[in-house]
Amino acid sequence: MKLILTTDVQNLGAPGDIVEVKDGYGRNYLLPRNYAIVATRGAEKQVEQIRRAQKARQIRDLGHAKEVANQIGQLSVTVTAKAAGDSGRLFGSVTPAQVVEAVKKAGGPALDRHAIEIPEQIKSVGTHPVSVRLHPEVTAQVQVAVVAS
Repeated sequence: MKLILTTDVQNLGAPGDIVEVKDGYGRNYLLPRNYAIVATRGAEKQVEQIRRAQKARQIRDLGHAKEVANQIGQLSVTVTAKAAGDSGRLFGSVTPAQVVEAVKKAGGPALDRHAIEIPEQIKSVGTHPVSVRLHPEVTAQVQVAVVAS
């Protein structure tokens, strides 16, 4: 199956890349999550538009990624979540979108939620480590403080 990637997919390619994948992987994983679109003649014309849009949001280079990583590492990021009683457990879990919003509120840069890597679900109040993949060679660590509302 021939697809055009719309976001960065680890071990596969960058946005705008035309890739050949197995039918099941494309149909069951990439297409439902909007990581790719089917490569047609019309869609191939959109490749340049996808690349331009991604380049505008992307970290410019390795030096810029390291600079942003230092900036993110110095932030005090707090996420407010609904707690379930005195035990400190949450009703849900903290999502990457909530982390992106908290980083932005703390004065950090606008990040892509797909770049946020939460090692295990955050389901309790406290401080938790979260990784932010800024560049293939640069990953920033940020401590996210989860407080009950």
